[in-house]
Amino acid sequence: MNKYELIVLLHPDLEIDLDKPLAKVEKIITGLGGKIEKKDNWGKRKLAYQIAKQDFAIYVYFEFDIDGTKIAKLDSTLNITDEVIRHLVTKYVEPPAKDEEKDDEKNKKEEK
Repeated sequence: MNKYELIVLLHPDLEIDLDKPLAKVEKIITGLGGKIEKKDNWGKRKLAYQIAKQDFAIYVYFEFDIDGTKIAKLDSTLNITDEVIRHLVTKYVEPPAKDEEKDDEKNKKEEK
């Protein structure tokens, strides 16, 4: 099982009742054998350009564990879900620790 992150852009008219579309996305992930570790609602934001004739979307972030072979099925299922206007699935990369960043900066300075 690999760790992935998913950003889902939901239709802005769903802002009133987000529970149903979020439950639908969660059900898709868990139905494929995934385990959701983190869910974060980023709220309604203006899009850089129109998507599906919409200027705004509701951004929701998920971190989850799932078998890598199930990602294609997840992707195709989210593509046909009406509430989702756009999504992106990426493999999760652990952010570097603060100490490592400082060490990297020192090494760069020393090389110069």
